[in-house]
Order: sequence, then C-alpha cells, then structure tokens
Amino acid sequence: MSAKRGNAGVIALLAALGVFVVIEALILIGALNPYWQQIICLAGIMTISGLGLNLIYGYTGQFSLGHAAFYGIGAYTAALLTRSIGGHNPVILLLGLVAGGALAGLIALLIGLPILRLKSDYLGIATLGFGIIVKVLFDNSDKVIPMMGGSRGMSSIPKLTTFLWVFPLAVIAVVVMRNIVFSGIGRALISVREDELAAEAVGIDSTRYKTLGFVIGCVFAGVAGGLYAHLYVFLHPSNFDFLKSIDVLLIVVLGGLGSISGTVVAAVAWTFLLEGLRILLPPAVQDWRWVIYPLLLIIFMLVRPGGIFAGTEFGFLRPRK
Repeated sequence: MSAKRGNAGVIALLAALGVFVVIEALILIGALNPYWQQIICLAGIMTISGLGLNLIYGYTGQFSLGHAAFYGIGAYTAALLTRSIGGHNPVILLLGLVAGGALAGLIALLIGLPILRLKSDYLGIATLGFGIIVKVLFDNSDKVIPMMGGSRGMSSIPKLTTFLWVFPLAVIAVVVMRNIVFSGIGRALISVREDELAAEAVGIDSTRYKTLGFVIGCVFAGVAGGLYAHLYVFLHPSNFDFLKSIDVLLIVVLGGLGSISGTVVAAVAWTFLLEGLRILLPPAVQDWRWVIYPLLLIIFMLVRPGGIFAGTEFGFLRPRK
C-alpha cells in the first residue's frame, strides 16, 4: 500500500511538472497572451486562498466570512514592502509574500483568541464584522500611510507575479495542506469539527486547535494576497470587501468541504467561468453574469449538494490506510 501511495505521489508531481512545462512553453512562444497569463495566475492565487479557507471551514468547521480581510492585509503589506524597497528584483517579492503571510497570521492570532470561542452563525457575524472594519481601515489608510492611497487605491506596485511564481507556490500549498490534514494536528482539527465536546472529552484543547487552524488558513490568504497585489499592480479597498469573501466561500463549498482536490478544481473552474462569461456574453447583457452565477450555484447544489468531490480526494492526496 505504501509503495502504491508513493508511486501515486511521484506520478502526481510528474503531472504537475508536465502542466508547468507546457504552460510555460506556451507563454514563451507567445501562444498565451498577457490576458490569459493573468487569468491562469489568478486561478492559482484563488487556489491558495481557497485552500486556506477550506482548512478553516472545511476541516476545522469554523464559519468565517472575513477571509478577504486577511487576503487584503497580505496584499497591502507585500505591496508596501516592495514599493518601499523599490526595484523589480523577484527576491523582493519573496520578502513581500513572507511579510504579508506573517502579518495576516499574526492578526488572525490576535483576533482569533477571543472570537473563536464563538460558534456557528455567531462566529460568522464576528468575522464579517472584522472584515468590514478592515475595509474601512483600508479606505482611510492614506491618513496614516499616504502610500496606501486610501479610497483612491494604491498604485505603482511592481509587477512581479508571474506563472513561474504562482504555479510552484500553489503546488507547495497543496502539499502543505495535505501534510497538515493527515498529521496529528489535522486529525485534531477534524475531531473538533465533528464533535467539539467529544474532542474536549479525550483531551483535545479545541480553542487551541481552532486558533491554529484559523491562523494557518489566514497565512495562506496573506500569501495569496501578496501574489494578487503584484499581479494587478493596483489595489483598491473594494477588492477586499464582503463579496470577495463570498467568492472564496463559494469555491470551498462547490469543491466540497474538507476536500483539497475539490478546492483546486473549483478554484480553477470558477476563475475561468467568470472570465468565460465575460467574453461570451454581449456587452449589453454583461450584468446578467451576476444572475447566471447564483443560478448555476443553485442548480449545482440541487444536483450535488456535497460539492464536486464531496469529501473525496485524488489518490495521491488520500491518507495511508
């Protein structure tokens, strides 16, 4: 069984390498224009962010509606650092991503200690409130840090995010998630999700593990935000409002709660669906996209309420028996 699992892992890594080589070759020969390169990168960024929320909601069972706030914290932190240092050295992006992820994780720890004692809808309302607070802070940030631009938006961010950065980081995010979920920490997180009282009865500190899952998930969001900032080179507070949290939540629910494979597939499919409808629909009916999206969601939930993967995984992401 271990040999088969090891072979599945090797095959998966070779497949990922093959996808990377093909897409990078298409970029180098000019077969993929900058627009489609940007969309492919966005799909990878949404994958990283979605994996973070899946750890919080899908595996730990904490209903969070403030994920976009941590996404924005990572984006603004990374952008501030790279703009302050200046230049277009890719190493600067790495520093920005580390700083963005670290600050998002630190803030998640500070707010998680008090609010994660709440449950269900109350936790959702608390995280929603935090997201609104962060959005207002971004709107007025220029009064403290003029470089952030406040409600006018932050511009002149160096364009450092490329497919060479996004794809490897997305693969690393999947591997890290897989290792967390199938470790002792992951089993504790799942036990808290299934029955918090029973978990406490066998000695699991539910508050500690809920906080740990929340912090790690927000670090993922912070890193994704840093990549986003250096992909679009312009940030506006509206990029990180409540609706952006709903986008990531939809990805997690559509893919299947507690499914790494589902999150990856749903993130890629959702990103290309949004842009595909933008291209296919005539300009006069562009706004109908916002009717088509929820309609598709309703139909999908009726047909497959558990999500695309409904808690299952690709072979190499399954635990050893």
